[in-house]
Amino acid sequence: MNRHSLAIFSPAVLAAVVLFAVPIGVLRADSGDEAEEYLFYPLPPDLPRFQFLASFSSALDVSSGKSSFRDFVFGGEDKENHLVEKPYGVAIHEGAIYVVDARGPGWAVFDLANRKSAVVRPKGGGTLKKPINITIDDDGTRYVTDTGREQVLVYDGQNRFLRAYGEPGQFKPVDVAIVGDRLYVTDLMQHKVHALDKSTGATLLSFGGLGSAPGEFNNPTNLSVAADDTLYVVDTINFRVQQFTLEGEFIREFGEAGMVPGTFSRPKGISVDREGHVFVTDAAFENIQVFAQDGGALMFFGAQGGGRDSINLPTAIKIDYDNVAYFEQYIAPDFDVEYLVLVASQFGNNNVTVFGYGSRRE
Repeated sequence: MNRHSLAIFSPAVLAAVVLFAVPIGVLRADSGDEAEEYLFYPLPPDLPRFQFLASFSSALDVSSGKSSFRDFVFGGEDKENHLVEKPYGVAIHEGAIYVVDARGPGWAVFDLANRKSAVVRPKGGGTLKKPINITIDDDGTRYVTDTGREQVLVYDGQNRFLRAYGEPGQFKPVDVAIVGDRLYVTDLMQHKVHALDKSTGATLLSFGGLGSAPGEFNNPTNLSVAADDTLYVVDTINFRVQQFTLEGEFIREFGEAGMVPGTFSRPKGISVDREGHVFVTDAAFENIQVFAQDGGALMFFGAQGGGRDSINLPTAIKIDYDNVAYFEQYIAPDFDVEYLVLVASQFGNNNVTVFGYGSRRE
């Protein structure tokens, strides 16, 4: 695969494209009934790099065979059966998609491995008020940020409450990234990022503070750890992304307020693939922008509106290499998918949309 093929737009094209325009990255094949189901980004003559695979929102009977499961993931469901009212956070682990419901409060589980769905609403000490994001460790431990409780809540692989990190007035956590024995947490209260001990919750280091200078934040929301062990943080009200070492040393920033590719209006989610491509959702533009490791804009994709491939007020985004096999039946026969891109939407279909990144075979 040509790793540089994500560089879809030339500088001249980037300068001319307004992000509120009609989406330009959708290819709808029209040769045969089956071919019409495959939606790609971007349009020819550029090579397709992203295929829409599925969307998740409702609880349907998925145990009666392939056709029911197909309807489940492709849409057409009764919208009153939505498992989540206001999705924000999303994660995928061992064939199951987890979607946090800020109004639930709890999370939905779309279990592709076992073709079933469920809603988890913890009780007792693990009761949630306003959950935002969910991050799942390799052993299945769930870390859920709750801005209502102002804590990070920890649950085991069976959704049993274990403990909570954070004292009153300590922080207002939005997102968690796991690196070894550390949890990196964005904090809306102090406009900082904290590194916590994963087993005790003790604060190991903090960096940032309210401001707009390099290394400062104004509402840091989501974060992602790259393969080179650097940390990317969405600095939402400063309309930028900042990159740091794991010790909090500033490396670079990119982005500013604007309406053309490479700029932001309401950046929210972020995820970085193994090659260093940075994916950022923008709730105002309702798309996903892709950047090079140095912050150069490469392309954007995502459809607005009510189609099955649309994203509306997107929030969290996650890249996943481990669960592609669960989507093989939805991948075009001549398209090889390397990894999944999952995006949560808070409006319209109120769902999680799944794309596959890959290349078309010659």
